[in-house]
Amino acid sequence: MSSTLDHKETGSATAPAAGNARGVLASVLRLRELPVLIALVLLVLITYLNNPLFLSPQGVKDLLLNATIIMILAAGQTLLIITRNIDLSVGSMLGLVAFGTGFIFSAMPDLPIVAVFAIGMASGALLGAINGLLVTIAKVPALVITLGTLYVFRGLNNAWAGGKQFFAGDRPDAFGALSVNTVLGFPIITLLAIVVVIAVAVYMSGTRPGRDLYAIGSDPDAATAFGIRVSKRVFLAFLANGALAGLAGVLYASRFNSVGATTGTGLELDVVAAAVVGGVAIFGGSGSVAGAALGALLLTTITSSLTALRVDKFWQQAIVGVLILTAIIIDRVASLRTARKLRISEARNV
Repeated sequence: MSSTLDHKETGSATAPAAGNARGVLASVLRLRELPVLIALVLLVLITYLNNPLFLSPQGVKDLLLNATIIMILAAGQTLLIITRNIDLSVGSMLGLVAFGTGFIFSAMPDLPIVAVFAIGMASGALLGAINGLLVTIAKVPALVITLGTLYVFRGLNNAWAGGKQFFAGDRPDAFGALSVNTVLGFPIITLLAIVVVIAVAVYMSGTRPGRDLYAIGSDPDAATAFGIRVSKRVFLAFLANGALAGLAGVLYASRFNSVGATTGTGLELDVVAAAVVGGVAIFGGSGSVAGAALGALLLTTITSSLTALRVDKFWQQAIVGVLILTAIIIDRVASLRTARKLRISEARNV
């Protein structure tokens, strides 16, 4: 009799455990970032099988370095896209701050590196605040405003820099070492990018202001009715995005051998692509910073992989374009399915 009871108790304990395991598996399969992660793993594996040097220590380091700047910019862009906004001026902001970083080191070579980071982020935050004020006060779509400031900021950089460039020799060795030295195989600036992504992710999911951004993106009118200060939240999102662009500009000056008037040109398209491919809904309201970071890693890995496989550069751009279109279509289909399920559920409750 005791054996029968033991069997029943074991069975009853096993059933909830199996149910929990299935629930966890179902949750993992529903993750928006999962397809990006699978695509990244398959891409790396295929490239490695064709070119084993792809995953050499230096190869892995290059992959991480190539993704670092885009990861930081994509984290900031995610804050905006989730609220149904966008910032097309991030490349120009990065260029201004990167050139300013070279200028500061040239004029004040003994200035502490920490101070340079603070100045760069403050400068980026100022530029982001300009975008935020124009969007929230003028009530003009962010796409239009930031397209204008893209050219304004780029023009300022051209006027400031002219034909001048600052090179690696103009900066302190310790600053350049941030992109050379590694910790556990990770470049220091990549570790900084990971810290940024984690911090923004915690803010988005674990704080009231972060969750408000999702509410704004889902339905701005409902968010206003619920008491959320939409203009303030959107302005602060632009401010934070600018600060992260400033940080990326400082790290760009550490990562690359030269900065000048054209630094950062066209980078904004890569940033938006990384966020969208990473599962951030272009229509706002859903997505994650982790997904955007994975999207950045995937896009930069595609470029490196196709280069290692000696694929023409045209096809590299074409593949990125296909990925963007696919991500938008999948997101739209998922949105329509969710809306249909909600309508069916409401009809049944009535």
